[in-house]
Amino acid sequence: MIDLAARTTVIRWLLVLIVAVALVGCGAPPPAPALTVGTSADPETTLLAEIYAAGLRYYGTVATVKISDDPVAALDDASVSVAPGFTGRLLERFAPDSAARSAAQVYRAMAGALPEGVATGDYAVAAEDKAALAVSAATATAWGSRDLTALVDRCSGVSIGAVAGTNRPSVVGACTLPTPREFRDSPAMFDALRTGAITAAWTGTAAADVPDGVVVLVDRKPTLVPAQNVVALYRRNELNQMQLRSINEIAGVLDTATLVDMLRQIRAGADPRSVAEAWLTANPLGR
Repeated sequence: MIDLAARTTVIRWLLVLIVAVALVGCGAPPPAPALTVGTSADPETTLLAEIYAAGLRYYGTVATVKISDDPVAALDDASVSVAPGFTGRLLERFAPDSAARSAAQVYRAMAGALPEGVATGDYAVAAEDKAALAVSAATATAWGSRDLTALVDRCSGVSIGAVAGTNRPSVVGACTLPTPREFRDSPAMFDALRTGAITAAWTGTAAADVPDGVVVLVDRKPTLVPAQNVVALYRRNELNQMQLRSINEIAGVLDTATLVDMLRQIRAGADPRSVAEAWLTANPLGR
């Protein structure tokens, strides 16, 4: 039989072991909660959602992408935790009368207009898809400029084209544009531009379908068209430090040229998740 002293020693060691296990358990960080990134069905927003989801997985979060009719509204009902988008479109949604134009102005105004319970990550300074006007190379040569101000200076004599169903500015700087002629799709619109049927065509700075021989006019400072930089909204107080870090680091490495390239891959049939993960592999976070 075990004597009393030996039994006491065993009990003491068991207590020490139990306390040590408890301390280790208390010191271990809890696993990161799984997150759902919301997106609408269009290819561009889907790509952004896959990029942010890949970034979250990069730092150890289980992240999935969910298609929603309104990903921003889905933040409110907690069906998604993160919803990427563009600063200007979000500002127009929450503060449609804002006069902000530059990237920093639009971001600050958007952040200040967000509803309670929704927060924003950093915006991608180098990644945007703002409305832009394009002209033929011949027109740019004749004007002697590739700047948007060249069109504004000729406001009274221009005709504008746009794809049906797209929402584009009616005023650019001091120029109130004529009602655009609508086209069924981008190829038809750019054909009309090349043949001179229209002077300029509305497109986007991240449009993947701008053909050769077409010049997208540059909107220099002071900005005439409101900024549309990539940004991610999220449910306030739901993301941990590493999850916020992944969102903000995505904003720091993504650029417009890369966005265009990835969109072209998707147009050619590539899977958006595979495209996003391949980009992240080539551009690891945390560097």
